[in-house]
Amino acid sequence: MHTKNIITAGTPASTAKKALIMVHGRGGSAQDILGLAPLLEVQDFALLAPQATNHTWYPYSFLAPPEQNEPWLSSALQVLQAATTELQQQGIPAAQLYFLGFSQGACLMLEFITRNATRYGGAAAFTGGLIGDRIYPENYKGDFNGTPVFIGSSNPDTHVPVERVYATANILQDKHAAVTLKVYEHMGHTINQDELDQVNRHIFT
Repeated sequence: MHTKNIITAGTPASTAKKALIMVHGRGGSAQDILGLAPLLEVQDFALLAPQATNHTWYPYSFLAPPEQNEPWLSSALQVLQAATTELQQQGIPAAQLYFLGFSQGACLMLEFITRNATRYGGAAAFTGGLIGDRIYPENYKGDFNGTPVFIGSSNPDTHVPVERVYATANILQDKHAAVTLKVYEHMGHTINQDELDQVNRHIFT
């Protein structure tokens, strides 16, 4: 199972008014995803990047039946739950909590916030979608109450079918997230400059 291993940067959470939880992808690291911070308008944020055991949050594709990714999937979701709970205990309310993820980290982050929908500060998903062999709407509780969410992806993408990206956006919109969706033709499995510009404009404002 995952152990609590969170790398921090930016403003200390004890004094910050806002916090960003950054979730790395398969094969990545907390330090890798923190490397995006200088490109984002988050200079006054507390930055937290959890590290997955063996650099992966769950073993199989996010499109596998969820039970095949257990118990790792539930353990990974618990890591994000623990991080958000701790930040709130330090005085940062949900409305000032922000989330960012890339690839597997984007999938995990989207799954977490949609299972625990409330008014967050915002979320940025670079190439990801809700987890499962199909969408499981019964797993998703709460209401985003206008939370701004950016989802960007390539068409095609080697890991994330664009159909799941669209389906994810629809679920979040149904739960009253203010979704900005951008699909880039033949971008590849990466993050481009326009995505960074979009999140700085729509999320970290």
